Amino acid sequence: MARRIETFFIAGPAGRLEAILEEPETNHPVEAALVCHPHPQHGGTMHNKVVYRLARGLRESGCAVLRFNYRGVNLSEGEYDRGHGETEDARIAFRELEGRYPDLPLLAAGFSFGSRIALRLAGAEASVRRAIIVGFPAKESDWGSADGVRTPKYFVQSTRDQFGPRQEFSAFYASVPEPKHLDWVEASDHFFKDALDAYESVIERIGRTR
Repeated sequence: MARRIETFFIAGPAGRLEAILEEPETNHPVEAALVCHPHPQHGGTMHNKVVYRLARGLRESGCAVLRFNYRGVNLSEGEYDRGHGETEDARIAFRELEGRYPDLPLLAAGFSFGSRIALRLAGAEASVRRAIIVGFPAKESDWGSADGVRTPKYFVQSTRDQFGPRQEFSAFYASVPEPKHLDWVEASDHFFKDALDAYESVIERIGRTR
């Protein structure tokens, strides 16, 4: 069975949003995942290498994966909106995923800036079954994004993340309500330099933890 790959546009709140949907190589998907990319004003797109590896690891675990570009990124229309509009973009993309896979459990995932968006979705959308939070920028973020989020949360963090150093991240993680799980990946920086294969393996393992 050929793997399904579809590129298309979603009608977003500020104009169309560029998106790509990919299904597993073999068998039918058993879960559907939305993946949110890093900061759009610092080169973040749905093709970021950490986001791509996140999506691939989830596909290998049996997920259909939807990636998208926030407003103003590449072919997506609109302008950067300091995280507020980007959260709404993610909500619309999540609705698209939900409509395409109404019978599957749903997962929200994101890297860096996108990890905050995924946490917000997990707190606001009852149909988010679990969340995967990668490279949470604890040094620069409002920790309140995790308050009251009772959805199961799987955190993946580089041991040398300059935006979420171990001390700051550990303090943030301690404040996060259960249920939660943390995997540290021995890597050289925020982008999992020198450890992308190990990082992807962790994502695939988490994906299979259903």
